[in-house]
Amino acid sequence: MENTAYDFGLVGLGVMGRNFILNVADHDYKAFGYDLDPEKVSALIEEGGDKARVNASGDISVFVNALSLPRKIMLLVPAGKIVDSVIESLLPYLSPDDIIIDGGNSFFTDTDRREAYLQSKGIHFFGAGVSGGAEGARKGPSIMPGGSREAYKEVQPIFEAVAAKFNNEPCVAYIGPKSAGNYVKMVHNGIEYGLMQLTSEFYDLLQKGGQLNNNELHKVYTEWNKGDLQSFLVEISAKIFEKKDDLGQGQLVDKILDKAKQKGTGKWTSQNAMDIGIPIPTIDIAVSMREISALKQERVLASKKYDRGTIELEKKQILIKKAEKAMFFAFIITYAQGMHQLRAASSEYGYELRLASIARIWRAGCIIRAALLEDIAQVFEKDKDLANLLLAPLFVEKIKDSVGAARELVTYAAENGIPMPGLFNSLSYFDAYTSERLPLNLIQAQRDYFGSHTYERTDREGIFHTDWS
Repeated sequence: MENTAYDFGLVGLGVMGRNFILNVADHDYKAFGYDLDPEKVSALIEEGGDKARVNASGDISVFVNALSLPRKIMLLVPAGKIVDSVIESLLPYLSPDDIIIDGGNSFFTDTDRREAYLQSKGIHFFGAGVSGGAEGARKGPSIMPGGSREAYKEVQPIFEAVAAKFNNEPCVAYIGPKSAGNYVKMVHNGIEYGLMQLTSEFYDLLQKGGQLNNNELHKVYTEWNKGDLQSFLVEISAKIFEKKDDLGQGQLVDKILDKAKQKGTGKWTSQNAMDIGIPIPTIDIAVSMREISALKQERVLASKKYDRGTIELEKKQILIKKAEKAMFFAFIITYAQGMHQLRAASSEYGYELRLASIARIWRAGCIIRAALLEDIAQVFEKDKDLANLLLAPLFVEKIKDSVGAARELVTYAAENGIPMPGLFNSLSYFDAYTSERLPLNLIQAQRDYFGSHTYERTDREGIFHTDWS
């Protein structure tokens, strides 16, 4: 096999890997895959149809030697130790200036470590977040590459070809140095957690407070997707409500167990936000709600011990109208929190992030794509130093128009025992962020009282301590 035969290599031929490599081949780049599972190797060769265009092997030396120099090898394998294992298996066969791309959801500090390690061996390494799921991988994902700019230039034509397009613009851009790509994908997933929590909360509200059935919910979410709430998650929610159950009567959504799983990126987002001192309570509670959902047996037991009483029903159309505005409010807050974290991380880790560019590559292909991102991109393009979306005049008007509905539904949900922590936390965040004065002066006094931690004053400069006793 000639050394110059294939333009792009991919390790990990699961659903994501197979779809991504076929996407590459569809855009006139010859692609070669590698997997230890012979069935996955055979499946790719069969689906590819033409070995000169798409080929695969379970022999790593055959795989590496099939690629043109400098080799461009993407890994789509689970995050963690398996990434290090694959890297070690590749190293004996690589040449100086070859490129390894981690396309999985690796924790950003692992990417920094791997880049430094491979740099010492003359090999380029960078992380590239890939969003869009299996369908996105096949038809066009949003791609977030970070690391060596020179290494990315070698892969740039391929990534721009396979990425999703928005108004003919590829949804991929160089994010920044080091682990910037993996970090941005991590926060993307944190925002995703928040938006998914919110779409589920309003589904619950409309069911319990307005007694909407699945057919009505399908119509509501379909209409919402034509307006301010236009987004991938609202769109697929509408489709989910009408899906029939192939194994029984009714719609499938009613038969799905209410225990949500997670792979860790949401938790990482929350943990890191705390590390760098940025509040993201809507995302935090979305992670916590998945953890609460896992306590199914305890929840069932607890529900029998507390009488919630009857829910006071609202007129459907009134509730739907309020819900649309309140969800839009909470969506804005969720994006604001995520972008705030990205701004802080850019400074903390030297990522040099361009928030307008990031918003643009999220407009298509990825899970959090939404019409709102066009406005977010424009706002950050206009003011590159904007600290928070809530400070932008455009979003001030959007919030003023929607916060009233959020307040009304928070009150209604609390009075009727309908859990809407995503909306509650979004409103609390807004109220705290827009408060000129918070009661944290008392906390500072308490800290100084029991721990001599000192405090600052409003009327003079300096650090003070009081003997409170």
